This record gives sequence, structure tokens and C-alpha cells, in this order.
Amino acid sequence: MPTPIRILIGSVALDAVLSDTPCANAIAAALPIRAEVRAWGDEFYFTVPVATDLDETATVDVEAGDIGYWPPGRALALFFGPTPLSPGDRPVPASAVNLVGRIEGDPRVLRKVKGASEIRIERG
Repeated sequence: MPTPIRILIGSVALDAVLSDTPCANAIAAALPIRAEVRAWGDEFYFTVPVATDLDETATVDVEAGDIGYWPPGRALALFFGPTPLSPGDRPVPASAVNLVGRIEGDPRVLRKVKGASEIRIERG
């Protein structure tokens, strides 16, 4: 069963949903999460207390609004626009991520809070 979540960063609060996959369920089980957030282009990423490998959802083909788990950094990535590897307007992760969820609504509102230092993820 998908898990509704709430993303809180700076003045922005977004609703999102975690998929029903083993990786996404492990992240849901670790909620709430509070972490230092970093930006890489129009991607926020932050360490989560989950350690798992790439799974059947692994891809480098992501879209704005996708939420990915990046195993090398044990990090969650929120994609909301182009990253330094993007040849155009679509985000491109540093390497494959497990697709674990999706932001509901317009993910580009995250551009307003670039420079924020902390992010919270909780059940929605």
C-alpha cells in the first residue's frame, strides 16, 4: 500500500506518496526523518537511515516530481528540475536511483527554498 508523506523544507510544505516497494517501505518505516539537505542543481538530497541496493525500479530516467533513493550515498533525492548532468530541462541523477515515490503538485516550488539547511519528511 502506498504511504502518503509530507515534505517540509523552509517555507514549503508538499504532499507526496511513497510507492509500495521494499525500498520505499523501508523509508516509510524510518519516518519521521529530519536531515541536513543539500542541493545539486534542481535536486535536493539528504541522508536517510536506510541501507539497500538498487532494485527493479532502478533508473537514471527520472522526471521532475520523482523521489529516488540513491544507494551510494544512502540518500533520498527530490527531483524538481535540471541537475548539473542535464542536457535539457529534465533532471538526470548522478547515477541510478530506485524510484520510491512522487511529489504531488508542482515540484518546482522547491526552487523557492534553495539554500535551506534542513528537511523533514513525515507521514502525511
